[in-house]
Amino acid sequence: MKTVKQILDTKGHEVYSISASATVYEALSLMAEKGIGALPVLENDELIGIISERDYARKVILKDKSSRQTLVKEIMSNQVMCVDKSRTPEECMSIMINKRVRHLPVLEDEKMVGLLSIGDIVKAIIDEKEFVIEQLVTYIKDVPHISK
Repeated sequence: MKTVKQILDTKGHEVYSISASATVYEALSLMAEKGIGALPVLENDELIGIISERDYARKVILKDKSSRQTLVKEIMSNQVMCVDKSRTPEECMSIMINKRVRHLPVLEDEKMVGLLSIGDIVKAIIDEKEFVIEQLVTYIKDVPHISK
């Protein structure tokens, strides 16, 4: 069974982040440039929150605020669900569904070592299921047929 460590080893450990004192506009610009939907908010390499496109839509646009004046710390989510590298994709999916989050920071010794999106988790689960199906098909093809 695959683990978060194996997903990160394939995906990569690079994580883009932003500080709480940056503007929402700066966060959105970085997300657009990197093609990502969320950024961990770090202070002194410590995870203190996460900001997502959803936060922007609900806490800036719908409240008629300016992204150039609003700071990340004003709209970021403070309660961040995290996982360690030993978790399975199924466990991550369960957390994401139950907590209604789309991104899971991965921590090791309280330091962030990766970030998983729901897309990363779905891909890992599908890849694993496809592997099992291939193995079963190969097994069935190799089983000698029993004649009556």
